[in-house]
Amino acid sequence: MAEKAKPVLRIRDLQVYYGESHAIQGVDLTLPSGILSIVGRNGMGKTTLCNTVTGLKRPRSGSIAVLGREVSGLDPHQIARLGVGYVPQGRRVWPSLSVNEHLRLAARGGPDAAWTVDRVYQAFPRLAERRSNGGGELSGGEQQMLAIGRALLGDPKLLIMDEPTEGLAPVIVERVEAMLRELAEDGDMAVLLIEQNIGVACEVAEHVAIMVNGRINRIMPAAELAADRELQQRLLGVGRAGDDLEPAPSPAAAQAAEQRMSEVFRVVRRDGGLAEPMETPSRAGYRTVTQMPNRWSLSDAELGRGVRPASLRAMQPEARNDLFAIPASERHGRTALVVGTFDTKATELKYLRDLLRDLGIRTRTVDLSTSGKPSSADVPPQEVAAAHPRGSSAVFSGDRGAAIEAMALAFERWIMRQRDIGGVISAGGSGNTSLATAGMRRLPVGMPKIMISTVASGDTARYVGASDVLMMYSVADIQGLNSITKRILANGAHALAGMIARAPNAAQRVADAAAAKPALGITMFGLTTPCVQQVTAALGDDYDCLVFHATGVGGRSMEGLADSGMLAGALDVTTTEIADMMMGGVFAATEDRFGAFIRASIPYVGSVGALDMVNFGPRDTVPAKYQGRNLVVHNQNVTLMRTTAAENAEMGRWIARRLNEMRGPVRFLLPEGGVSGLDQPGKPFHDPAADRALFEAIEQTLDQNGQRRLIRVPVHINDPAFAAALVAAFRDIAAPLRKRA
Repeated sequence: MAEKAKPVLRIRDLQVYYGESHAIQGVDLTLPSGILSIVGRNGMGKTTLCNTVTGLKRPRSGSIAVLGREVSGLDPHQIARLGVGYVPQGRRVWPSLSVNEHLRLAARGGPDAAWTVDRVYQAFPRLAERRSNGGGELSGGEQQMLAIGRALLGDPKLLIMDEPTEGLAPVIVERVEAMLRELAEDGDMAVLLIEQNIGVACEVAEHVAIMVNGRINRIMPAAELAADRELQQRLLGVGRAGDDLEPAPSPAAAQAAEQRMSEVFRVVRRDGGLAEPMETPSRAGYRTVTQMPNRWSLSDAELGRGVRPASLRAMQPEARNDLFAIPASERHGRTALVVGTFDTKATELKYLRDLLRDLGIRTRTVDLSTSGKPSSADVPPQEVAAAHPRGSSAVFSGDRGAAIEAMALAFERWIMRQRDIGGVISAGGSGNTSLATAGMRRLPVGMPKIMISTVASGDTARYVGASDVLMMYSVADIQGLNSITKRILANGAHALAGMIARAPNAAQRVADAAAAKPALGITMFGLTTPCVQQVTAALGDDYDCLVFHATGVGGRSMEGLADSGMLAGALDVTTTEIADMMMGGVFAATEDRFGAFIRASIPYVGSVGALDMVNFGPRDTVPAKYQGRNLVVHNQNVTLMRTTAAENAEMGRWIARRLNEMRGPVRFLLPEGGVSGLDQPGKPFHDPAADRALFEAIEQTLDQNGQRRLIRVPVHINDPAFAAALVAAFRDIAAPLRKRA
């Protein structure tokens, strides 16, 4: 009896996560042969399923077998060699390679292979016409043809296609349909097709799987789904292309609607005046629109120009950026990014790249130059610049200062979308340092970041910020390779290689996270130390207490960890940085103080530690306007100034307004016996009236409810009873949290 043929693809109980988000939830799927279409709304997990089968995303558990061989633990190149081809969503062609170079690079079966370069040209004659053009010069449809042809040249046994007809003209869609039907008839290749076009999905496959919320909801005959428009609408939110789910309007209603679309309205101000007239369409270069637009009616040029859904246009740039941010746990990998301005520092940056490659480290070069010159980097500057909220035109403006600032923002946004980052290294002067460190600061704490810079021996605060960027002084200017620069660059490359080589792998990170105690951020100053020591002693058995010195950068560092999702809560005992921010001290917070807790909604317990003082440098650096104030020389480098009742009231209102924005559980405690070691009877800053102004301003401004409460404690901040009250308040709001320890 003949042995039963193994299915081309078999998936069993597949579980895939992005951080704590459960993207694929127990998928079971078998593809014996032929074509299986998978359809579903956006965000249901279809692309994640493709990426997991091809090795681009690792599953947490489950099985993926290709022709009977388990592939879930293999790297993407190993899976490709086993006969799995992939046409990714978004085309992913190399901008600098010509069409012919793409295809020759992908072809590995020789002249006798089922799919050759000539056969691809026969399937897509347009590619033959454009064979000398670079990938970046092709239209969206031509790039899609190239991506399909590139995958076929691997002679795959299993071809995975993610939205292959997206953006193609109808005539090209028909050609792809015909090609898929030929593949099914030949029987040499199985196809897993992810497709939003229900017509294509049902036309080329005998069966269609419907994906809902990370699960396969059902698998049904394609003809049955094609005929059931109500089911299409209920499960997918769409109908077959060309179907009218609503009755067509009458001619009179259509004419009335068209007239309404062209109506002109005038804006009349309250004073009776008219608003300035809008620029006429002819002068502004806009075309008349008589039908409501949708993503399919917009051209590639319009999409590239920034025509986006209203929900995205209405969001602030930061909010749109968060849509595409990759969780910190998903970024970690082994690839070293070598970033910088390749138009001026290509020799030095490539030297870093080669040193890393010689040590066996994967590299990816990223060009941040703003000159517009051709680039030899793996990631050209145009690709990075496209991440800017206003597109690449905002970067390549011709104004060097504005261009650098815009490219820095673009790099921040670009790097937040990247996976497999093992570390980042750069080298250059002040301009390059500003560009490179902008992206470095957005990476999680602990991920290696090295900046070899001519400015590293001076004040590096604006480059490092609240992150763990390692600044290396270049000694000599980074202008060519010589005995000094080669040694310094080598030290930096070897340091990064060592960090990457000894970094924990994904399994170790998961194990470490499972074994670790939840982390708490706690702020402390010298004059609130006794309080914080008692708090950490009380919570240390259950929590990993991370104490931050409230010197401006300390508060930002704590909030940076909160933004990265690395804190389970905060005991913000010492908020003195706000006094420096408002009165011009040297340990100033930024206007975003408390912003991380507004965004993160983690349990927050705060207080007014050391808000009785503003920090200045040596006595002679105190501003002239404060010379008559109550000053205490703490040491030769630090002079403290007592805050007044009016200043305290202003700070109290500001703090309470920020607390009102928090959506997580909040407890804010007021130590009525004094707010620092200098604010108690017999000490120079003891001023009950000033403290009372602070407390009353907070109480009057704070919107208290079940989530947000103000607690007065009739003791000094360093009294054991106050530390106990802080601990009790935190345990009260943290109790519902599931402990990971």
